[in-house]
Amino acid sequence: MIDSHCHLADAVFAPDLDEVVARARAAGVTAALVVLAAGDEAEAAQAARVAALWEAVRFAAGVHPHQAHQCAQEGAAGALVRRACAADPRVRAIGEIGLDYHYDFSPREVQRRVFAEQVALARELRRPVVIHTREAEADTFDILGAEGRGEVAGVFHCFTGDAAMARRALDLGFSLSFAGIVTFPKAGALRESAALVPADRLLVETDSPFLAPVPHRGTRNEPAHVARVVEAVAAARGAAASAVGALTTDNFERFVGGA
Repeated sequence: MIDSHCHLADAVFAPDLDEVVARARAAGVTAALVVLAAGDEAEAAQAARVAALWEAVRFAAGVHPHQAHQCAQEGAAGALVRRACAADPRVRAIGEIGLDYHYDFSPREVQRRVFAEQVALARELRRPVVIHTREAEADTFDILGAEGRGEVAGVFHCFTGDAAMARRALDLGFSLSFAGIVTFPKAGALRESAALVPADRLLVETDSPFLAPVPHRGTRNEPAHVARVVEAVAAARGAAASAVGALTTDNFERFVGGA
């Protein structure tokens, strides 16, 4: 199994990172994509520690919409992400990037400009993107179309949309990644979306330390818990958990570009 999206460089994991990695490996998690805030020196230092403990991890770096206001100056976000990609060959994707109109921690016009700038950079660098979108579906797809120009793909992380949104993302060449929400009792519609995703476009994640799956809901999430996500997605697809674990591992290896 793999965890295609986690935040192991978050300070919350610093005290027991060794144990968290050990539990992931013991659970059968072979690799993970650790998401970093571009330009955050504390996270970069923690990322080096993660990599030393777990050689198979790869990274994504980007400016999250919540922090877009910190890069309001034109070109600032692109410069940060460009440096992050150049500094470490293990940075394989740009993200998480996108729009969040639920919290609006950054002005929407700034979010859109920062997102567009990073999609354009992904097209230039030929990197996949990790998309965060919340209550901003129309603008997310508009920017991906305008700046991606059919040349940028990647993954909609922690997908929570309906079947129509799933099909629209798939039509653009994106994969969909499902997190612990798919295990929640009231997430029947989301499990229906998980069932329709083509096998070669399916990913699973924890988004840890957030969104712990049942039966760990309400606690700090960690990569070992991706096993519960795999089980829920497998049940929705009428497949064996081992088969879903294997195919999402293959999809992840293509996504991050191999060794």
